[in-house]
Amino acid sequence: MRVSDIMTSDFQTVEATNSLTDAARMMRSLNTGFLPVREGKDIVGVLTDRDIVIRALAEGFDPDSTMVKDIASHDIVYCYEDISVEEAARMMEEHQIRR
Repeated sequence: MRVSDIMTSDFQTVEATNSLTDAARMMRSLNTGFLPVREGKDIVGVLTDRDIVIRALAEGFDPDSTMVKDIASHDIVYCYEDISVEEAARMMEEHQIRR
């Protein structure tokens, strides 16, 4: 089985300059805890619900004035759609990626 067989190809992104509040509302409406972060057309990071809670709220950041880019993870690990699911799982395990 290939990654292309199980991946989501129709996904939403959040702009890097959006507020954390906007991102959290987007996550709620989409029923997800993960959003790719974009600047223009480029994916520059990822934001999770855990990032919002642990990196922002627990540290006292204001979710209305803190931008997504200030909290998002920017070290992106990716794969191509033609690799096997097993290889993708190995990469996720190696880099401790849960989503």
